[in-house]
Amino acid sequence: MLRKTGYEGRSQISMVSLDELVPIDHLVRKIEYAIDFSFIYDMVRDVYCEDNGRPSIDPVVLIKIALIQCLFGIRSMRQTIKEIETNVAYRWFIGYDFSQPIPHFSTLGKNYVRRFRDTGLFEGIFHRILEEAARHGFIEPDVLFIDATHVKASANKNKYVKQIVQEQSRKYQDQLDEEINQDRALHEKETVRKKAQCHAEGEHD
Repeated sequence: MLRKTGYEGRSQISMVSLDELVPIDHLVRKIEYAIDFSFIYDMVRDVYCEDNGRPSIDPVVLIKIALIQCLFGIRSMRQTIKEIETNVAYRWFIGYDFSQPIPHFSTLGKNYVRRFRDTGLFEGIFHRILEEAARHGFIEPDVLFIDATHVKASANKNKYVKQIVQEQSRKYQDQLDEEINQDRALHEKETVRKKAQCHAEGEHD
């Protein structure tokens, strides 16, 4: 007998927590338990003014969103935010429950520019997190993805992984800068300039 499935479950209210829905072996859960993200607060203290009255995104959340994009190969930050909106594991990782709206891309861009513009902070933090992820085996040491191609590791894996992590951190920040600049240009706002670029321009003044 043909049995049809009803759709009543779509609107059914259930008492369930995010933690119950994230598999114990999910990568984000492993990362959360293995890596201490609290060092980020100390590193960004000077660029976060607690009494300036402006709402801000938790810096750990900013980094975790970037990490999700990098580790899961999501093509853009905009797409990453869309993925987080509907992905229970990603929400759990950044500490946002079902009812909390995920920061809009423009809001994230403003926070990024306001806090990390003309500094090496973001790249430094991201590099450290990727290095920790590699050390714990969350980034495959034998085959790493750089520009969508496989790169085989050399005999000196530790040195090689550090080099690739550094390159990946730099490439990711360049990609994020470009995406934010496209959005800012669309809204007729000043674009983000790299610290090195600012120094070079200053030398020619």
